[in-house]
Amino acid sequence: MRIATFNINSINGRLANLLRWLEVSSPDVACLQEIKCTNAAFPRKALEAAAYSAIWCGQGPHHGVAILARDVDPIETRRNLPGDSADREARYNEAAVNDCLIGCLYLPNGNPQPGPKFAYKLDWFQRLIAYAGELKLSRAPVVLAGDYNVVPTDADIYAMRSWRTNALVQPEPRAAFARLVSSGWTDALRELHPDETMYTFWDYMRDAWSRDAGMRLDHLLLSETIAKRLVAAGVDRNVRGLSNASDHAPAWVEIRD
Repeated sequence: MRIATFNINSINGRLANLLRWLEVSSPDVACLQEIKCTNAAFPRKALEAAAYSAIWCGQGPHHGVAILARDVDPIETRRNLPGDSADREARYNEAAVNDCLIGCLYLPNGNPQPGPKFAYKLDWFQRLIAYAGELKLSRAPVVLAGDYNVVPTDADIYAMRSWRTNALVQPEPRAAFARLVSSGWTDALRELHPDETMYTFWDYMRDAWSRDAGMRLDHLLLSETIAKRLVAAGVDRNVRGLSNASDHAPAWVEIRD
């Protein structure tokens, strides 16, 4: 079973790229972030024609997440991250697919920092850690996949010089990510590729793609009950090089049935 995460950066604006990737890579599950459309504008029919059913949570031109499943209907189990009933941003949805529980997340960027957006980022991270603890106690096979908007270590970014004040690399979100992983979750890409340079994001600015000036922002965390079934993980880098590409590339894992 192949499970992927892809910040598509506008699902309708990059639908052709998405459909091409789905055809070539054939993930069984694809978690999408920044779909940037209303619920009514989600391209359900085009995805169904490509053999993918979906659940989604849109928010107009901002945010938005979706879970696609090939040849099976994902069963929605949650549409928001618990812990703050006033939070209306479309950043989390969850579904049961085959024998797995899939959480798709788009963690706040947090810029500029310091400030209210950074405080919201840290609060959202704490809510995620708390909810991940509940999922862990359930003993269910869970994958928490998405754009975490955090560079875990200096090894996950091409260079720190021009990013030192950016919310993506601050000590607080890095510590929160480390705390989440250490609470019993496996960072799948690093588990299988501990020393390899693996990026999932290249900025549109300063010729970042052509210089391979990337960073790892997109992660798939596996619960203990599914981590033992991990057999492969990687990044579809070539997708970032397509015309009209998202600034992210898909990351994926393969799980033994």
